Amino acid sequence: MRCDDILASRVVITGLGAVSPIGIGKDKFWQGLLAGKSGIGRITYFDPTEYKAQIAAQVNDFEPTDFIDKKEAKRMDKYTQFAIAATRMAFEDANMDLSKEDKERIGVFIGTGIGGIKTMHDQYEVIFSKGPNRVSPFCVPMMIANMATGQTSITFGLQGPSNCPITACATGTNAIGDAMRVIQSGEADVMVAGGTEACISPLPVAGFASMKALCTDMNDNPQKASRPFDKNRSGFVMGEGAGIVVLESLEHALQRGAHIYAELAGYGATSDAYHITSPGPTAEQPARCFRNAVKNAGLQMEDIDYINAHGTSTQLNERIETLAIKKAFGDYAYKLSISSIKSMIGHLLGAAGGIECIATALTVENDIIPATINLETPDEELDLDYVPNVARKKVVRAAISDSLGFGGHNAAIVLKKFKE
Repeated sequence: MRCDDILASRVVITGLGAVSPIGIGKDKFWQGLLAGKSGIGRITYFDPTEYKAQIAAQVNDFEPTDFIDKKEAKRMDKYTQFAIAATRMAFEDANMDLSKEDKERIGVFIGTGIGGIKTMHDQYEVIFSKGPNRVSPFCVPMMIANMATGQTSITFGLQGPSNCPITACATGTNAIGDAMRVIQSGEADVMVAGGTEACISPLPVAGFASMKALCTDMNDNPQKASRPFDKNRSGFVMGEGAGIVVLESLEHALQRGAHIYAELAGYGATSDAYHITSPGPTAEQPARCFRNAVKNAGLQMEDIDYINAHGTSTQLNERIETLAIKKAFGDYAYKLSISSIKSMIGHLLGAAGGIECIATALTVENDIIPATINLETPDEELDLDYVPNVARKKVVRAAISDSLGFGGHNAAIVLKKFKE
């Protein structure tokens, strides 16, 4: 293999764009994580009084016209607005001048779990109140799930490979892992990848609560509601936002003198093939996903120092995820540091893997692990190190960010310290 082939096969992360409930932009997001800040509060987008779950992690300070032309913004659902805002921030963070780039060599893989649910809800209200002939001609292109990718490509003129993975809560991680493979295949030099979600809306909130997935017993104490790995965890808290990363071949990044946060070294994906919502009880497939990702990175299991866990704050997830870690890592599992930032930002569903990749990249670069806040009552079944309540300084040579989605989707990426 030639030297330039080796460089092209290595993929690095050079830009980070975050729209999160604890801050917009990489720096505010990271500072919030290290401070143990909770972004969870009472829902204000609609009156939640009659709902079992009345809390969520909203992005309350987002102004789309800070990132998008006002006329264009009106023709986008909020999940698309989030994606474009995060992409713009990621390109700025990467210090990438698109006017100097071959845009046919830049692709977009942005996924979502649900898509334009707010547009759907609003337009059904139009039908019920004004009749079908008053439905907006922009209803369909605002609502469909691929439009975050489509509008991002259009906004920035990106003509490389374009796709919209939809694998429930594993979406963002699959998007980033699949984008890595596109660069490794030689189809692109740069990929914009991640996830976006804006579904704090009546139907999803009612639906998730009805299936007993949401926390409904902490409406009066929202900042304590998301408590992954705690014995008293009682369901996830819905969040919203977007996490977008700029990926480049190492050759491309070095040529333009880019700052490199971490190397995206490995990717694994498996399926439980078990149940539409419940993970497989043996945890074998997420464990295999971990092993495959580490093998794909060319590392040993003992090279991993940290796992940014899926950690949704549900009884079943943490039990199965912990079992998967133990199966994959054996006794070494007890030497790992593990944490869930969902304790602070809630569960961003299709955007979770994107925003958690950003947190993991910053962890690898800075050797500081965000805590799992609200971990107050140990669970006897969960006996690993979940970095409770306070961020921790620790050298992180390599880390895993994993996501486990409804339908049995398992995805994991491996990030490691960059060395030329």
